[in-house]
Amino acid sequence: MRSESEIVGVVGFSSMVVRPGDSLAALGIGDLPILATSHLVNLIESASAGVMDAFLEAGESSRLTHLGINVLDSVAIGSEIRASATCTELLGRELTFNWDVYQGDREIARGEMKRAVVERVSFLARTAAQSMMGHAPR
Repeated sequence: MRSESEIVGVVGFSSMVVRPGDSLAALGIGDLPILATSHLVNLIESASAGVMDAFLEAGESSRLTHLGINVLDSVAIGSEIRASATCTELLGRELTFNWDVYQGDREIARGEMKRAVVERVSFLARTAAQSMMGHAPR
């Protein structure tokens, strides 16, 4: 992974149009035809991936380790929303991002996430071994 001075301050973006299948009702976790929070998570992870992809070395990947989310408003089917994720800190192999989601000028959600940089092959091997032994991956 590149240095802190190269990655801190970099911003990634992502957008989506809310489809009927993205709603609480379609996912069976409520009866409202509004965007499910899980799709907000997908959107902000996509925004952070745009930052991560440019700064990881060959063979490295990342995984979510912490997510703080404040949902401020709801989004209807057919709405277009956009997310941005700004890298604010690199501590060891963990990156911190502040993120937000907007529909036009209306803020929908905001929060913080942390992502750990991992070496892809050894992480997957360790995860598979732990799963076979009945232990949760770290």
